[in-house]
Amino acid sequence: MSRTISSTVLPIQRAMASANPSAWTDGLVTDASGTEVTIALLTGAPLRLRVVGPAVELVAGEPVAYHPVAELLSASVVTTTARPA
Repeated sequence: MSRTISSTVLPIQRAMASANPSAWTDGLVTDASGTEVTIALLTGAPLRLRVVGPAVELVAGEPVAYHPVAELLSASVVTTTARPA
């Protein structure tokens, strides 16, 4: 299974994610409607994000990872830009 990187992800975002691998935070999607997604982080904190770029079909219960420094959301086989809503 190969990972697809959205065209909205800039080279600087990739570089920041690579330089700060410990910043990735795991969570589960609790709500997905349109371009907005709510994630329950494994720390217990909720996080609402606006997904930028191609539609990513997220469903409740799906595991994801979010990198707040690079503003990246990794879900299933797609990595895309996501900013706090």
